[in-house]
Amino acid sequence: MGSQSTVKTVFLLALMGGWLIVGASLMYLFPLLADLLVSSERTHVWMQTLSRSGYNPMLAVVAGGITLIITVIGNIIWHQRSEGKI
Repeated sequence: MGSQSTVKTVFLLALMGGWLIVGASLMYLFPLLADLLVSSERTHVWMQTLSRSGYNPMLAVVAGGITLIITVIGNIIWHQRSEGKI
């Protein structure tokens, strides 16, 4: 096996953490997306129940969107500077 620099290892771990946050945001948005796409009585009741307990899909939109942008920009910068390709 080849060796890998510490900087690359830290970058890859940070990138993995970013994608985990983006995935968690998408999972948190699922009830809203189901209500918008299916729009049945069951999804409306689901959204009402979640809303009473403090469900706020904007948290996922903002946090996931910002994390996605930072992760993609970090990936592009890494490939330009370290790998010499895009």
